[in-house]
Amino acid sequence: QMADPFLYNTGERSHYGCLGHEVQIEYLKAYVCRPSSSTDKAVIVVHDVFGWRFPDIRYIVDLMAGHGYITICPDFFKGTEPWKSTDHWADFPDWMKNHDPMKVDKEADVVLKYLKEQCGAKKIGIVGFSWGGMAVHHLMLKNPQLTAGVSLYGIVRDSEERYSLLNPTFFIFGEKDHTISLDQIFLLEDKLKQYCKVPYKIKVYPGQVHGFAQLKPEDMKPDDKPYIEEARRDMIDWIKMFV
Repeated sequence: QMADPFLYNTGERSHYGCLGHEVQIEYLKAYVCRPSSSTDKAVIVVHDVFGWRFPDIRYIVDLMAGHGYITICPDFFKGTEPWKSTDHWADFPDWMKNHDPMKVDKEADVVLKYLKEQCGAKKIGIVGFSWGGMAVHHLMLKNPQLTAGVSLYGIVRDSEERYSLLNPTFFIFGEKDHTISLDQIFLLEDKLKQYCKVPYKIKVYPGQVHGFAQLKPEDMKPDDKPYIEEARRDMIDWIKMFV
């Protein structure tokens, strides 16, 4: 049995009734939740391998909207099948080849245009989880329209150009994440110190495994709950500081 390369246990999940609605933007579907008061600030949420319909991600979208941001989670898989917990790990590398988190630039541009032209957004942040964390790291190196980013347990691994961030970026990791070793985190920190010209932050949460921060309250284990809540507060504080 191969260790799950990415995932936390998705079996035990409670139902979630969403607060937002689905929209079609050009060739992309997206889930949008608006805050109660009008604003020109927006946040893009990038889903993990389970896709834009996964309840945990919609919960995060609604959470951000509750903090006063027009929040949107587009389908970065463009209508193709997300990974499912019943799929076989042996097939994961092939699935990843067809779902490359570094190939999200076009979708990001479509969503940025929609937020600016249809929603009146002037400042736009981005947060992403796992697969989405890699996409956020990539986009924060490439797209200056994104005012600030938070990457949760996802990093661009194999590029020497991965340290010249364009805007403030916060990296959140779990100490017990078996997909991202502490060595990789120390290397990232070291290189950012050398090359990065904008504010950045790296934080490791004790005892936490990959995927810890997007659990809904009723799915949290009591020991993990303080760290999950802290990571979410930290994510929101970073966005509030810059967006």
